[in-house]
Amino acid sequence: MFKSPLSLLLLLPGLAGAAQLTELETRWLTAGLPVLSYAKQELGLPLDITVQPQAGPNDVPLALGYEDGRCKLVLSLRGNPAAESVLDGVPDSRRAILIEAMTAHEIGHCWRYVHHQWHELPAGFVELGQQRASSADLLEQARVQRATQREEGYADLLALSWTARNHPAQYGQVYRWMRQVRQPAAGGSHDTTAWLQLAADRVVFSSSAPMFEQVSMLWSKGLLGRD
Repeated sequence: MFKSPLSLLLLLPGLAGAAQLTELETRWLTAGLPVLSYAKQELGLPLDITVQPQAGPNDVPLALGYEDGRCKLVLSLRGNPAAESVLDGVPDSRRAILIEAMTAHEIGHCWRYVHHQWHELPAGFVELGQQRASSADLLEQARVQRATQREEGYADLLALSWTARNHPAQYGQVYRWMRQVRQPAAGGSHDTTAWLQLAADRVVFSSSAPMFEQVSMLWSKGLLGRD
């Protein structure tokens, strides 16, 4: 076990009385610290971080939920043999920027939750066309899949916008990795191709508009080909 760095304890006081972090947990939280600091101190997002003592069989290393008006960022690395499979093939020296981007992705979800936009389309957008299925349950599953896909697209753009703003020289690395990660999800709820193809060049995030405004504009543009 490793002691929590002072910077983590100051940002995440709930960790101070918890069990000491493992080396892997410390590395992930430290990599995401710039995003977490920005989310809490600059954006004022109601964010809690939980380090699971034991990951479940289907847990991803980093996930975000929303409960009682607060975002819940959950780290599930202990007892998770596939915890870093998403980073397979990436040298250790280049992993921190990708973990930071993953953290920014989750903060994108938090922003949508807190601003009561989760699964909501922007003003002026409606879903067109009609789907048919053998049951109402299947129709509902399809609706939720489309909504999830839109949220993943928004969060991916937020991660890329954060990278363009804070690590412009590494934008290409993060973008290529993200395209690779999303490729197996083609056609599924985590297929964000419609949005990623709009952000191949970081110049799309170069305006003077606030980061979330830039993301929302590009996200809406991607929706034109989806809904």
